[in-house]
Amino acid sequence: MYTTQMDAARKGIVTKEMEIVAKKEQMNVLDLLELVAKGTVIVPANKNHKNLDPEGIGKGMKTKINVNLGISKDCPNIEAELEKVQVALDMKVEAIMDLSSYGKTEEFRQRVIAMSPAMIGTVPVYDAIGFYDKELSEIKSEEFLDVVEKHAQDGVDFVTIHAGINKETAEVFKRNSRLTNIVSRGGALMYAWMELNNKENPFFEHYDKLLDICEKYDLTLSLGDACRPGSINDSTDASQIKELMILGELTKRAWERNVQVMIEGPGHMAINEIEANMVIEKKLCHGAPFYVLGPLVTDVAPGYDHITSAIGGAIAASHGADFLCYVTPAEHLRLPNLEDMKEGIIASKIAAHAGDIAKNVKGAKEWDYEMSKARQQLDWERMFELAIDPAKARRYREESMPEHSDSCTMCGKMCSMRNMNKVMEGKSVNILRED
Repeated sequence: MYTTQMDAARKGIVTKEMEIVAKKEQMNVLDLLELVAKGTVIVPANKNHKNLDPEGIGKGMKTKINVNLGISKDCPNIEAELEKVQVALDMKVEAIMDLSSYGKTEEFRQRVIAMSPAMIGTVPVYDAIGFYDKELSEIKSEEFLDVVEKHAQDGVDFVTIHAGINKETAEVFKRNSRLTNIVSRGGALMYAWMELNNKENPFFEHYDKLLDICEKYDLTLSLGDACRPGSINDSTDASQIKELMILGELTKRAWERNVQVMIEGPGHMAINEIEANMVIEKKLCHGAPFYVLGPLVTDVAPGYDHITSAIGGAIAASHGADFLCYVTPAEHLRLPNLEDMKEGIIASKIAAHAGDIAKNVKGAKEWDYEMSKARQQLDWERMFELAIDPAKARRYREESMPEHSDSCTMCGKMCSMRNMNKVMEGKSVNILRED
């Protein structure tokens, strides 16, 4: 018997989840077993998530993407959010995080888990205020842990826990001023709770109890970056690095209990800092998988932050990031609608695939080879089939059909593919006359 995927791997037991992941990643399952045992790959799989189609996150795996959804006080429509969930699943995302913070959060979470073969993550601290109907300062330490266990019972596969913003990290933050302070919602809530109660972060103080819950349900810890930079001005500063050092220590403690861990990362960051940040994280956190929000490479593009995020995400993935949290055009502005979500998913998928090409992930370049082959053959149906967004590609062509089907309305009979195919076959090329 085993308690977690990591425990099984260390005992030499190949689980059904590992078999599925190995097949998806085109790798030997015994090689995967070794990576899971070391903690450099995780297979988030809560024992209570019965319809899960598992994925691997980490070294040598395809870069995965996560979609954030959930109800809020200003937008509490459960059915509208569930429609987004279904569309996200149809678009083959690997993970969905339910960030609900108001209203019938339990109902929404349970319905999402029941319908989702994708991994489900949550941030339990968001749910605590509504769960207890108490102001933040009135919530007791043990109550935060009780919310985590409730989410685990429901079948959540991973939880973001801001355990690294302890008193030690908080003192570093106070001594080193920032332009945007703490922008992590969960991190800000935990920092505020600590200040209001003059107490240690409950998740840090009672970390062993948290690990008990994780071990019981095989709940993966996503160690949150409370001090992630919210502007390029604040990136790679003392607070961020101090917290990362604490997360590295917490990672080793989790591994001692066979609890799977990934580390969350920045945030906003200039392009030239991304590579170094990936190296630092992997070094300080002992090769644990890295989950990044973006990074957004500029602060001045509201309405287009899916693009600023995709630029940073591609660079991060190429240098070792394993998991990208999508960013939508609505970031910093409002709750994303269905179309925002779709744009965010596509942008993140492009970034993840670009990173996989650079990392030589098995099968990545072959996809591009097949697309180029279809273009050379002017095989439009095959191009649509291979496209990241087939519907959009097909719609664009149908909106502007050429006179000659073996070209498009950009080049017409001057199409380089068309003319090179003819020349290579020894045929004449007629631009002004019919063939």
